Amino acid sequence: MTPADLSRTVVRAVRCAVEDGELGAGAVVPERIVVERTRPGGVGEYATPVALRLAKASGRAPAEVAGLLARRLGGVAGIRHVDITGPGFLNFTLDAPGDADDVVRSVRARGSAYGFAERPRAGAAPATDREPRARAVREAVGRLRAAQGMPDEPGPRRVVPPARADGDVVRRFGADAARWGMLATDPAGPPHFGPVLLVQGEANEFFRVRYAASRARALVRNAAQLGFDPAEPSEPAEPTDLTDPSVPAPHPEADADTSVDAAALLGALREYPLVLEAAAHHRAPERLARHLVVLADALLDFQYDVLPKGDEKPSAAHRSRLALADAAGTVLAGGLTLLGIGAPDVV
Repeated sequence: MTPADLSRTVVRAVRCAVEDGELGAGAVVPERIVVERTRPGGVGEYATPVALRLAKASGRAPAEVAGLLARRLGGVAGIRHVDITGPGFLNFTLDAPGDADDVVRSVRARGSAYGFAERPRAGAAPATDREPRARAVREAVGRLRAAQGMPDEPGPRRVVPPARADGDVVRRFGADAARWGMLATDPAGPPHFGPVLLVQGEANEFFRVRYAASRARALVRNAAQLGFDPAEPSEPAEPTDLTDPSVPAPHPEADADTSVDAAALLGALREYPLVLEAAAHHRAPERLARHLVVLADALLDFQYDVLPKGDEKPSAAHRSRLALADAAGTVLAGGLTLLGIGAPDVV
């Protein structure tokens, strides 16, 4: 079960509870329920305050609502355990996730729309703010909410403009880098601009994200020159769970690290739909920007194990790794587009 699956599963549990009369006539089934990662030190992997939201309308205490939902969700396949904490938060521990094929198959099916709602809105209304950062935030929020099928409600969120000392940031850094500087931090706080935005190196998060997207495309091109392409998820020729130590690595010296790097990349890809939903719900494009950095760093670590080394012949394991890297590139490009930033070398 993916985090996005979990969100839909909780919605179904609430709907069944309402239909069976357990939540009272006043309870309304929400179209979506935001499920987020638990904070460090918390219980389980994911949590939702949905019981608190339903308690007043149902005429029950939040803990009681959480209890009846926990009973419904505890036996669902993919959910290992449900805990109730605080006044009525539901906390979930999921079964071990599926292999890389599941992620690659999902990304290939949806392309840059991976993580979008099943029925996204056609588009967002153009922002009318004259201040550049406010306009960038409103536009990004509009795209995020449209992708999740949420109503186009900009909301009253405060946006702090760049400092006067920053000057014309678009002229200084270029449109894409300036937009990253405007969106990568909480809009309620000051944006951070500095010379690092112009540096093509590891210190520049904006560069790392765009570079990782470009590297994914380059890996596919380099593989084509070597005579192979990304594996189809359905191909069973060799094990394709790249987190499994039994899968041979491209080079003996890489055996110890391949499963770790692949697991980090898989985890970031699995989290992406949940990040999109939370970013849209909270009107927080910085959540997407932060996750793109996590995804890019995982891909940049993983890239060294994708192509054959030396005289090594391309194998099914290489093709599977290439498919995973290609999927990551697709997601990075899609995420940048949602922020209004051009993705480099998109094919």
